[in-house]
Amino acid sequence: MTIRNLEFAARPRSVAVVGASPRERSVGSVVLGNIVKGGFEGAIWPVNPKYAEIAGLTCYPDAESLPEAPDLAVIVTPPATVPGLIRDLGRKGTRAAVVITAGLTVANGLRQAMLDAAKPTLFRIIGPNTVGLMVPPAKLNASFVHMTPQPGGIALLSQSGAIATSLVDWAAENNLGFSHIVSLGDMADVDVGDYLDMLAGDGRTKSIVMYLESIPNPRKFMSAARAAARIKPVIAIKAGRHEEAAAAAATHTGALSGADRVVEAALSRAGILRVNGLGELFDAAEITARFQPLGRARVAIVTNGGGAGVLAVDQIIDCGGELAALATETIASLDKALPPTWSRANPVDIIGDAPAERYVAAIEAVAADPGTDAVMVFNCPTGLASPVESARAVADLTTKGMINGKPVLTCWLGESTAREGRQILHEAGVASFATPADTASALSYLADWSKAQAALSRVPESRGEDIEADRETVEAIFRKVAAEGRDMLTEPEAKAAITAYGIPAPETIVAATPEEAGQAAARLLGTWDKVVVKLLSKTITHKSDVGGVVLGIDSADGARAAAEGIVDKVGRLAPEGDVEGFAVQPMITRREAQELIVGISSDPIFGPVILFGAGGIAVEVMNDTAVALPPLDDVLAGDLIDRTRIGKLLAGFRDRKPADRAAIIRSLNGLSQMAVDFPCMVSVDVNPLLADADGVVALDARIQIDPMLVGLPGPNPALSIRPYPSGLESDFDSGQARYAIRPIRPADIALYPAFLDRTSPADIRFRFLAPRKNFPDEMLKRLTQLDYGRDMAFVALEQGSGDLAGIGRLSSDPDREAAEYALLIRTDVQGQGLGFALLSRLIEYARAEGIGRIEGIVLAENHKMLAMCRDFGFVIEHHPQEQGVYLAVLTLR
Repeated sequence: MTIRNLEFAARPRSVAVVGASPRERSVGSVVLGNIVKGGFEGAIWPVNPKYAEIAGLTCYPDAESLPEAPDLAVIVTPPATVPGLIRDLGRKGTRAAVVITAGLTVANGLRQAMLDAAKPTLFRIIGPNTVGLMVPPAKLNASFVHMTPQPGGIALLSQSGAIATSLVDWAAENNLGFSHIVSLGDMADVDVGDYLDMLAGDGRTKSIVMYLESIPNPRKFMSAARAAARIKPVIAIKAGRHEEAAAAAATHTGALSGADRVVEAALSRAGILRVNGLGELFDAAEITARFQPLGRARVAIVTNGGGAGVLAVDQIIDCGGELAALATETIASLDKALPPTWSRANPVDIIGDAPAERYVAAIEAVAADPGTDAVMVFNCPTGLASPVESARAVADLTTKGMINGKPVLTCWLGESTAREGRQILHEAGVASFATPADTASALSYLADWSKAQAALSRVPESRGEDIEADRETVEAIFRKVAAEGRDMLTEPEAKAAITAYGIPAPETIVAATPEEAGQAAARLLGTWDKVVVKLLSKTITHKSDVGGVVLGIDSADGARAAAEGIVDKVGRLAPEGDVEGFAVQPMITRREAQELIVGISSDPIFGPVILFGAGGIAVEVMNDTAVALPPLDDVLAGDLIDRTRIGKLLAGFRDRKPADRAAIIRSLNGLSQMAVDFPCMVSVDVNPLLADADGVVALDARIQIDPMLVGLPGPNPALSIRPYPSGLESDFDSGQARYAIRPIRPADIALYPAFLDRTSPADIRFRFLAPRKNFPDEMLKRLTQLDYGRDMAFVALEQGSGDLAGIGRLSSDPDREAAEYALLIRTDVQGQGLGFALLSRLIEYARAEGIGRIEGIVLAENHKMLAMCRDFGFVIEHHPQEQGVYLAVLTLR
């Protein structure tokens, strides 16, 4: 419900320009002129006490004088006047404004004064410090942008006004149109998450492109982005890719999980396709709007110039794509249709004199190959054949830009001779790009989008069933550390904690003195060939830096001497450090093992982050790591492994056996569960984690906590993605049947068709407040793929068959003041009390979440629902705006 009152900005029927001016080139003059020249068909009211008329329109002295409340106000007055104007407009009845004015800052107090003025009327503010707002389908250009964009299916959200104006200009040159263009400015109120929520449900918007510089409310952003990306392509540029990584922290993990890596992980998990350049932004929007995601993108190239094909291959490989391996049958077919001098390989070089007929034969052959997922077609200008005729032939082959259901991407190189060919392809709906590299990049967007969509559909549980977790043991360790006023665990404490979450570690004996270190070594050497002695210190975290690790010790005397040497080195290299004692452990020698690092860090924006990569003492130098947002599951953990170079080594090579991938995944899932369970976790560093065919073992571990947060229960509120709320399952026995009630899962989309077939049109009308016959896939995705931080739905499943019998749904506003509920019970199982059970569950959940009240909109003839609401104590009144509808409200606090 973050879109509250934003509809007045998206579909205004009237606009007031506060600060309108007749002075040429003033902001007030340009904005008013753009609205008038753009052809806005609603009322336009200039507001300025200095003038009676501007641009032929009656000018009003203030908001109170306006003939009625404008749907949208555009404010271009000095900063100090803005809070008062917001208050006056709100009293008049306006509920949204674009504040173009800059200079309303936290420091001068004007930003907060503006927000305070807006709060009583839930007045929404876009800006301040923005170039404005454009809604081309509504012919609204409420901005000082230099041109009016044409209408289309792309929505643009930009945190930079300069970038927004540049993209408008670029899109005009490339014949692209927009549904919305929003310069978000300083985002004092309306931010990118709010607009994503609104655009998700906007039928005119086919894809969303964003230029981001910051993400001020990450939890809301992730929630909104995931909701939008389930329905339509969302593409983003995030500036600052090479911002310096986090400063050296108490663990390697903190230094390695730099800000941009976390942003990359967050955007991917949200289902957003990230690109790096402004031109790529629209290429990606075009290609994702045309075609479905490609799980695999094996591409066949048809070209009349070998060089163009080679350039494309380079870019395909750079983007992680793959060339199709043409089948023997395909080669034979091409042999019959092409000259003997053709390349006889992919790329299929059909030679520079290729006429249109040769293009057709080659394209049909490669598109029929079962090993091809997409086709690229290139035309280089020559004096031997007509690029126009070739373009027309390719256009005639395609249906909605595809052949045999496979995307076709084209590139007609050159200028004067190729322009007409490109126009033919464009008019036929065939994707066309400027260069071979651009064409290859565009195809990679479909594959990358597919990966992001797959990550989006993963909803790991808050308590993974396959994770060995002893929460009580770890809680006790953390409480002891906090009670001693520490934030760093000793190595034995850290190893005990990770072992409790399924990450194996060797036995460690703590010795207080060098003599005790020798005794510990004597005991271990009865079983092991060699031991390791390590420094134990509460102030020195990187032991190797001060000579605090001695390897390969084969005697008790050697262990004692090693401990004495550590004391001497600490005294010389880190005299301020303390020596608490020594950790003595077996020296694990696994010759074929890879050294890995796994860990947790805390990002200041997105919260807990899981890191995986190549470990060892050179971990920062190797810099082969990847990050992901928790919670993880087996699939997401596997994806994290595969994003690193060492992930390929773990699969085995030459005579080296593959490492135990399942054990590595269990370790990552264990860390993920720790991040979910313990809000006090600041960072975890397991380095090295040895991995080979026999499993994994952690040779060293460091954990840092926030003592003030110890004891705070999970799931961790700092998580950007709320895990699936396991633990909310219950049973219901109606006396006629038994039902399992649990939170909804994305996979439940498969249960909906049969459920809706067995639900009467009248019951569907009661639920959706209007007759409904069709439930598009996009709608079902929205109903089943929830962000559990803002919405909840409980499903009732028949025990035995697993059929869906009923759904209870709750959607909360961001401040948890109110939540709207809805129920739908399958017609053939009504009368068993299932609706009562689901509503009880929703109320119980709402109370636990601290929601203030539950509201429901009920048709007057839905007597069963009204009676049940009365039984629960709802207050029922006529809806203030809708006839024949009641509003049922239950106050919880």
